[in-house]
Amino acid sequence: MRKKFLGANWKMNLAYQKSKDLYTELSSLSPPSSELVIFPSTLFLSEFASLNGLPLGAQDVHFETYGAFTGSVSPLQLKSISCEYVLIGHSERRQYFNENNVLVNLKLKCAIQSGLKVIFCCGEPYENRKSSTHLSFVLAQIKAAFNEINETDLKNCIIAYEPIWAIGTGLNASQVEIEEMHGFIRESFSNSYGTDAADGLRIIYGGSCNQDNASAIFSYKDVDGGLVGAASLDFESFQKIITAL
Repeated sequence: MRKKFLGANWKMNLAYQKSKDLYTELSSLSPPSSELVIFPSTLFLSEFASLNGLPLGAQDVHFETYGAFTGSVSPLQLKSISCEYVLIGHSERRQYFNENNVLVNLKLKCAIQSGLKVIFCCGEPYENRKSSTHLSFVLAQIKAAFNEINETDLKNCIIAYEPIWAIGTGLNASQVEIEEMHGFIRESFSNSYGTDAADGLRIIYGGSCNQDNASAIFSYKDVDGGLVGAASLDFESFQKIITAL
């Protein structure tokens, strides 16, 4: 049985003290039979790691281990401060920083080779959903990102399906839409890596997941948890989402 996973992506929110207080509060929780990971600002990762609280993830990483890349963070640097996870392929990185599928693949390979676990984000814009090309769009993202990734590497990956049109908008994909895409993603990995590998792969949902809809979303077929943005910035609301797992 796949272990449920819940990620809190704080994005570029919360100054130092509020971020530390929230991390400390959340670290007092111990969700049974599920995995909870916090993705705070990169600025705070090192100190939070020293607090021995919940597992930590970075919101971005470079595609080289070291080098003259001003302002970037190496996967080995993240590993050296006990960071366990990294987000790769998030739609905001693609949209605002022009990250394409080739760059996503380079980051994914370097992160895994450096010993990090990857949350790979994929999802379609509204125009693809409207034109019924959403499945082919997401499949293209997956095929490009997992080029030269073997079955052993896949065990260190979680797939986060985040329909772009539902991220931070308050809109949600319907049960039919979520189950269709999660099932399609699992089938795609089954075709590439075999049934056993696909059955063990965790696929989580993101896109305006909150305390009101989390319980329903987490009950859907092939949904193994969530990647939560705005709703993870408040302890009480996020605690309810955790309980929904």
